[in-house]
Amino acid sequence: MYREHILSHYKEPQHFGSLQHATHHAHSFNPLCGDDLTMELLVKKQQVEDVRFSGKGCAISMAAASMLTEIVVGKTIDQLKKLTKDDIFKLLDIPLSPGRIKCALLCLETLHKAAYGEQSKGDKGEHHDV
Repeated sequence: MYREHILSHYKEPQHFGSLQHATHHAHSFNPLCGDDLTMELLVKKQQVEDVRFSGKGCAISMAAASMLTEIVVGKTIDQLKKLTKDDIFKLLDIPLSPGRIKCALLCLETLHKAAYGEQSKGDKGEHHDV
């Protein structure tokens, strides 16, 4: 049903866990299937130095979050804001049923919430919940 790269990211997600000194934080929940996702970023000088995600969900939502975290390190906040659903679909590289599109895009929604959230002042490492 799912390609090997999806199952690999689901079973062994990249950047999974919490980020002790996160400067940006967001949480999203998909009530349709119960996917629950938190994303934390460490941003210095408007650039992502590190990222972590945590939560639980279906293979699509967890694999998409894992794949997304692999491409955000080194990007600026402005670059994060420009990521689109098409970027997520390209990462997943599988056809998605209408019911699975929300699962796939939960990570992007969460990342955008964090990116658009209040910015820390002077890289003090303050937590900002969006």
